[in-house]
Amino acid sequence: MLHQQNLFIWMIPPVIDSDGFRPNVGIILTNDQGQLLWARRVGGHDAWQFPQGGINPNETPEQALYRELHEEVGLRREDVEILACTRGWLRYRLPHRLVRHNSVPLCVGQKQKWFLLRLRSDDNKVSLNNGGRAEFDDWRWVSYWYPLGKVVSFKRDVYRRALKELSLFHSLHEDRRNRAR
Repeated sequence: MLHQQNLFIWMIPPVIDSDGFRPNVGIILTNDQGQLLWARRVGGHDAWQFPQGGINPNETPEQALYRELHEEVGLRREDVEILACTRGWLRYRLPHRLVRHNSVPLCVGQKQKWFLLRLRSDDNKVSLNNGGRAEFDDWRWVSYWYPLGKVVSFKRDVYRRALKELSLFHSLHEDRRNRAR
């Protein structure tokens, strides 16, 4: 019985909208030097990205943000401050080779709400092994626009739009930080 229950839960498909996009959150974490956390995917052949993850049924984007933040980089709500969030959903399509054509419903890409966070605690709290399957095997701090030239091509436009929309809030945070010195 327990096996059947676990199998049933495992088979529940992720939420996919009527256009085939899976709701997701993207996380841009800045430190006090204005740098962004940039992480390398496990087995990704040097594939680096921002932390991101799906929004579960009956979960708000903010709830998903905190869950994914802890699962992927070991940080909790008290370790960060939300500086801003994108106004609307930013979408990207998966390349044909990455679409699971036999899945129902068919997922053709992700629609994402992006959050800009300020790290309030020490970066030694960043932990890539948090009990489950690790998403990343390395991380580093990079300059604000660095990811645009490094992220996989099919995510590049979403990264550009998210960074552009959130850049004002990042700059305001930088200005406040510089005045406090």
